[in-house]
Amino acid sequence: MRLQGKAAIVTGSGSGIGKATAELFVKEGARVLTVDLPGKDTGLEIDIAADGAPKTIVETAFKQFGRLDIVVNNAGIGSNQLAEEVEREAWDRVLAVNLTAPFLICQAAIPHLRDSGAGRIINVASVMAEGTDYGLSAYCASKAGVAGFTRTLALELGKWKITANYLLPGAIRTGMTTPLWDARPDVADIWAKKSVLRRLGEPEDLAKAALFLASDDGAFVTGHGLNVDGGLMLRV
Repeated sequence: MRLQGKAAIVTGSGSGIGKATAELFVKEGARVLTVDLPGKDTGLEIDIAADGAPKTIVETAFKQFGRLDIVVNNAGIGSNQLAEEVEREAWDRVLAVNLTAPFLICQAAIPHLRDSGAGRIINVASVMAEGTDYGLSAYCASKAGVAGFTRTLALELGKWKITANYLLPGAIRTGMTTPLWDARPDVADIWAKKSVLRRLGEPEDLAKAALFLASDDGAFVTGHGLNVDGGLMLRV
């Protein structure tokens, strides 16, 4: 088992990518604090953007496990409004959940990851960190920010053998996307055809990528954005 004896935090683990990642990590021997909003049936039910939440998340994991080796910041929200129509409250909420909270969780976790001797930070960004589309100004800004601060963490934390990487998911079946695609199979088909592999991604595709980066297999990979998009961005 590739994560035997490791302790991890996975946010947004009530469904989709986060749930698949947490389940795979447990299967590979890790102890995992699952985190999601109240009502999501996870180990810690909390809004990651609430005041003090990042510190609470890290402290809860350390209290339960006595160590912390892996942080997976997966929780996020979508946004779809033209730039001139985005209300300040909506903009602030997207950046708070997708960018500020993951940064603060990483910041709180650094002392424990330093003690691990093989700490791992895996942040879930999006192919829209490097691309864009109509109505995605807030979302793209938040995900580009995730990529930027993750690269900086890799630079700053490498001397403690902590790696920091980010995933760039493409069109993935998640709790957010599946209802839309079930209601509009034509839209799902369009996105599937944009992938050079001619299919939508599954949460397990991202979980396997996260496992690689979290394990010893990924020990010499840091500051990297790993596209898990079925070749979607090759067509952009």
